[in-house]
Amino acid sequence: MQQGNNEAWQQLEQLLQETEAEIREALYAVDTISERNQWKVIEAFKKYKVSDYHFAGSTGYGYNDRGREVLDLVFAETFGAEKALVRPHFASGTHTISTALFGVLRPGDELLYITGKPYDTLHKVIGKEKDGSGSLVDWGISYESVALLDDGQVDWQGVADALKPNTKVIGIQRSRGYDWRASFTIEQIKLMVERVKELAPNCVVFVDNCYGEFTELLEPTEVGVDLMAGSLIKNPGGGLAETGGYIAGRADLVDAAAYRLTAPGIGAEVGAMLGTLRAMYQGLFLAPHLVSQAVKGSILAAAVFERLGFETKPKWHEKRTDLIQAVRFGQADHLISFVQGIQQAAAVDAHVTPEPWDMPGYEHAVIMAAGTFIQGGSLELSADAPIREPYIAYMQGGLTYAHVKYGILTSLAKMKNNGLI
Repeated sequence: MQQGNNEAWQQLEQLLQETEAEIREALYAVDTISERNQWKVIEAFKKYKVSDYHFAGSTGYGYNDRGREVLDLVFAETFGAEKALVRPHFASGTHTISTALFGVLRPGDELLYITGKPYDTLHKVIGKEKDGSGSLVDWGISYESVALLDDGQVDWQGVADALKPNTKVIGIQRSRGYDWRASFTIEQIKLMVERVKELAPNCVVFVDNCYGEFTELLEPTEVGVDLMAGSLIKNPGGGLAETGGYIAGRADLVDAAAYRLTAPGIGAEVGAMLGTLRAMYQGLFLAPHLVSQAVKGSILAAAVFERLGFETKPKWHEKRTDLIQAVRFGQADHLISFVQGIQQAAAVDAHVTPEPWDMPGYEHAVIMAAGTFIQGGSLELSADAPIREPYIAYMQGGLTYAHVKYGILTSLAKMKNNGLI
């Protein structure tokens, strides 16, 4: 079923137009957040006098790369942090988070996640005793997680019971990951930090900030979080950064992570940027607007699928704190058709039909729609899901609202053509 004069497509387009009229105020609120975040980024650029020569990059050791140094300062200022480490040398969000954790933790310390088990790809980083992979546990760093309560909130009694004298880092995953729960807002994270500091004043509070940047007016490091990490091929790269990640927070903790990324005594002082700086600066500049496009697309997706009788999280009218829109399909064929429809709406690789496969770092077969200019770029329209009950799809991204809208239409058309709606 293709765009054009097809009657079924026109019916679906009418459905979206009616839905947009219903959610107009919610879309406007996203634009307001985008404006404020755009101004914040520009003020950071102005403060550190960003100029054309900062985009030149470096080679070899990368000594005295002023563009790299100023980029760190701009990120730190934008995120309200003492220091930041922004590098193309981070291969993924998981690599960035791993670097932060290995930088801060030492043998004998404990990592305690208070928001349930972290995202699937981090499980191998945590590892098992004597697994030989160089995981945290393999290095004598213990790990525990406290499951969330049935209402999705932190189990503070469970946290108090789990704290030990050697608990060094308290981990918080802002985004829902592959869980059917609400992502945590900045206000909720602020309250978590306050409670943790009451229970364990010396613990480092770490936040996995992936998918969350610029969805609200503040970032975790602006409300007391000690350290956070994220990926540049998600929100803060603005669809232009070709790879990389960032770590931001307390200066001593960022320094420790830098020693892990390179080597003790070297840290952030080296690292050739190899022509990546312009895209990183410009991507950060564009990020607030592009994130708003994706968030508005997620609101539309939630509203449309709710009208069709599917469960969504968050619902269209609920507060947004990340890019991810979860839709519970209940059946594998509904889920697969939806993800395949998102792929068919892509500008890149639209001719490819995704199928479930065993992907490294995941515990179940996963289906992914990823017709992106940047491989794995989650600020671009994509969707993925583990093939397990209750068959929940996780849609994220969209560099333009129009593309998300087209993706929703194409997925609905595929589902309708398969007799599923």
